[in-house]
Amino acid sequence: MATIANFGLLARLRSDTSHYVIRFHAGKPRQRGRGVVFWFRPDIASIAELPLDDRETTIFVSGRSSDFQSIHVQGALVWRVAEPERLAERIDFTLSLWSGKHLGQPLERIEARLSGFVDQATLDYLAAGDVRALLDAGIEPLRRKVEEALATNPAITELGLAIVSMRLQNLTPSSELERALQTPTFEALQQKADEATFERRAPVDKERAIAENELANRIELARQEKRLIAEESENARDRAQGLATAGRIDAEAEAERLRVVEFARAEAEKAHMAVYRDVPVASLLGLAAREFAGKLESIEHLNVTPDLVAALLRELSPRAAGAIETQ
Repeated sequence: MATIANFGLLARLRSDTSHYVIRFHAGKPRQRGRGVVFWFRPDIASIAELPLDDRETTIFVSGRSSDFQSIHVQGALVWRVAEPERLAERIDFTLSLWSGKHLGQPLERIEARLSGFVDQATLDYLAAGDVRALLDAGIEPLRRKVEEALATNPAITELGLAIVSMRLQNLTPSSELERALQTPTFEALQQKADEATFERRAPVDKERAIAENELANRIELARQEKRLIAEESENARDRAQGLATAGRIDAEAEAERLRVVEFARAEAEKAHMAVYRDVPVASLLGLAAREFAGKLESIEHLNVTPDLVAALLRELSPRAAGAIETQ
């Protein structure tokens, strides 16, 4: 920035070598150059000062892809004044002759124009592709696209400016879309981590699974054995009950048979006795003796005593027995 010292009707200007100064008088340039020092009359002079060093303008563009997704671009544009006198004709760089500062904001106007050019080239590039393709391609194709657009823009040359460099730092979607895009990658990485953990734990888990399987088999075998024992016990109980029932039925049948046989025998004996009920005693004795004799094969000795004969005769005939006794 130029330094102006006022001495009444005269003033002295001293500028840096990085600035270009043009002094006008009566509407025409009278003095120009870099790092000049001169005296002038403030009441009749008009002075413009233009920077010749590289200037950097921050770039921030928010655009939309062809699939209507928001994308943000950040970077920086480095530019310089290539033709100061041409630029002075287009942008007002007039200085205050008392403070040495620009009366307007010429640098801000230049940065606004350059930012507009960058914005237009960036928006055109973003609108030509979907968000996935843009993010996969990265920042380099966009940087080349913007540099080409600035290099072929006649407005920049007409202003007397030159583009030194173009830097783009990142190309990012909206925070919501970024999270959505990161989810598959995060899930894939998490899956790989889980697989690695599983591979490390696989032997232990396999041994535990084998042990659990063996335990489950033992429990199942014990359960089946318990069920088998219960069924065998029930079958044995059923067999015992069946045998007991069959024995009881057989006993009852045998008892019934014996009752029938005994009853028949008793009835037969009763009928047999009824036959001999009216037979005389002597006849009965005779029949008994005959029956007895039929059962004897031989008689070796026979002892007949008077008492036996008397008893027999009494049975045969009480009168005969009395007669024998009187004799």
